[in-house]
Amino acid sequence: MHKKVKKAMILAAGLGSRLKPWTDLHPKALARVNGKSLLQRNIEYLQQAGIEDVIINVHHFADQIEDAIRESGGWGSRITISDETDLVLETGGGLKKAAAYFSDTEVFVLMNVDILTDMDLNAMIARHLATQPLATLAVSDRMTSRYFLFDAEGQLCGWRNVQKGEEKIVRNAAPLYQKAFSGIHVMDTDLLSRIPFSGKFSMVDVYLALAGDHPILSYDHTGAKLVDVGKPESIALAEALFL
Repeated sequence: MHKKVKKAMILAAGLGSRLKPWTDLHPKALARVNGKSLLQRNIEYLQQAGIEDVIINVHHFADQIEDAIRESGGWGSRITISDETDLVLETGGGLKKAAAYFSDTEVFVLMNVDILTDMDLNAMIARHLATQPLATLAVSDRMTSRYFLFDAEGQLCGWRNVQKGEEKIVRNAAPLYQKAFSGIHVMDTDLLSRIPFSGKFSMVDVYLALAGDHPILSYDHTGAKLVDVGKPESIALAEALFL
């Protein structure tokens, strides 16, 4: 049986170009929703699941993020910085660079800093521990341009971009169900040694490379609040939903 999940990574290195003009002078992670930054809100979200050891990757205005962590005392959590100021490594490259942080744990959470949700993270972790896939991906039924494709058992089988008409199938099954990814992952540390890429790459590519031979499962949280705080207008939506 896996031990309790104690560690997480928050991906906060992105340029946040969709959130201009804020990100012309600030990192996306410090955009505020009802007086609290996205970073603070997600550190507190992880605390609700008992996770107080967090590594955060930084690139764009990294000094502002480090100052905010220092001034707040990490909002009560123990924060480690993964410095990507030389080159932003995307979601997969960022995780691989930080892999040593998870050497003393079996399961951890990975999440994007610009996602706000009231999804029950404890329930998602419990599902992962019970089913023991390589990774569990939070998904829901909502409109987007890119989807993960799952079979009836929730096993990852592919990916689809409906705007561009692109599709990649890595495990044959029918029917396939398209679900929008919510930027939250629970994964076994064993996955880190199986990443077949180096440098700058996406976790989507990692999952598609591994899903043919390893179980990667969905956790459907349709009905929970979720805002991708990527654009200025999404701040107003987030402020209506997250007080």
